[in-house]
Amino acid sequence: MKTSMRCVGMVCCMLASATISPHAQNKEAAKLKAHFEACISRGDVLPWTSEKRIKLSQTEKYRQQVWQAWKMANEASAEEPLLPLAPLSEASASQWQLPDSLEPHAVMPYRYGVKEQGELRTGYPLFIYLHGSGPKRQEWSTGLILAQRFADGPSLYFIPQIPNEGDYYRWWQKAKQYAWEKLLRLSLARGDVHPDSIYIFGISEGGYGSQRLASYYADYLAAAGPMAGGEPLKNAPVENCANMAFSLRTGDRDLGFYRNMLTGYTLQAFDSLQQLHPDHYVHRIELIPGRGHAIDYSPTTPWMKQFARQPYPRYFCWEDFEMDGRHRRGFYNLVVNRRPDGNLRTRYEMSIEGNQVKLTVDDVHYEVVEKDPYWGIELKFRKSYTPATSGQFTLYFCEELLDLTKPITIEVNGKMLFQGMLKPQLKHLVQSCATFFDPRRLYPVAVELSL
Repeated sequence: MKTSMRCVGMVCCMLASATISPHAQNKEAAKLKAHFEACISRGDVLPWTSEKRIKLSQTEKYRQQVWQAWKMANEASAEEPLLPLAPLSEASASQWQLPDSLEPHAVMPYRYGVKEQGELRTGYPLFIYLHGSGPKRQEWSTGLILAQRFADGPSLYFIPQIPNEGDYYRWWQKAKQYAWEKLLRLSLARGDVHPDSIYIFGISEGGYGSQRLASYYADYLAAAGPMAGGEPLKNAPVENCANMAFSLRTGDRDLGFYRNMLTGYTLQAFDSLQQLHPDHYVHRIELIPGRGHAIDYSPTTPWMKQFARQPYPRYFCWEDFEMDGRHRRGFYNLVVNRRPDGNLRTRYEMSIEGNQVKLTVDDVHYEVVEKDPYWGIELKFRKSYTPATSGQFTLYFCEELLDLTKPITIEVNGKMLFQGMLKPQLKHLVQSCATFFDPRRLYPVAVELSL
């Protein structure tokens, strides 16, 4: 799980420092910027229709050009900006208006600031902290106090206040998904954040939220650290966490909503997957003896910070689940064009050996095997799988995943669906940039496949 930060840094530095003078922009660069501006304003990935091929030797040049156009498009956007970097304090605060179509009257105040500010050429580690369900102003202030105490500097913190309070407002709902994706997009485009050092954690209600969000956004995260929580695993499939580190710390006497029991079920699931896939499911899950809902929060962020994201895994498993009625467009290097079954979840499991890609695509079936008799909370599940028989998706690839100078094979559900060479094209760099807004995931080749 630990990776060479020197190698990571060299790549990130190269991407971040690549600049094209506005006075020297050619028509293609201007077209790229205009295209990305349209994507950002519409909140969608618009098609790039040019079929321009590029040489493999030119890939890095075009990758830099695309990322620079993306950065400029974000800078030119009329949306509410992200605060400039400043020391983390009461003063490092602003707010975002979230779309009324997602949640009426939703204003998200946030703090965004640096601890132990230093010269980090590749960006800061970013910690996203989610507070509990107490009075939101008090919880927000407590978050700042805790963040300043944790031994994880130098680091960058994003500390939001939940926009609305009540029984039906949660950190994982779609208005907040809008905020998380905006944060990732703007902070990565500006170069504030090291793209392989993004962490999410929270306490109590923030623990539930960070556990769900860890599974949903695992391909962006180096680690996650929910505390005093414990979600039923249908809400946060453990399978998705194959390439990130996961910490969950709960008191063994934290009986509310079965938090201690559900934390134990999460440990069982991680242990089982780690046996099947050694080194992929790194985890530290603890039931702390003698503790209730209040525990020591200080160990989590230092533990998380030792891990870096693996942006190019040769193995991943993704259970494509909806969260508040919304699905992700894709995960790692896979983009869903048409879901196999709109009524079921889909599991995509990819492995790469040499230039051979194997993918299984299955419908997921849940059976409840344990339910709380009072609240009706579904606590434990049994899952089964059947091969998907429809659906369409795109697999993106780069030099870190395959030898692009040689033929590749792609096998899906035991059938050979592609064999041959993949040719780099500008449109793949453009489309993957607009989809993932991630400097580490600008892919020069892709293949579209159907079941």
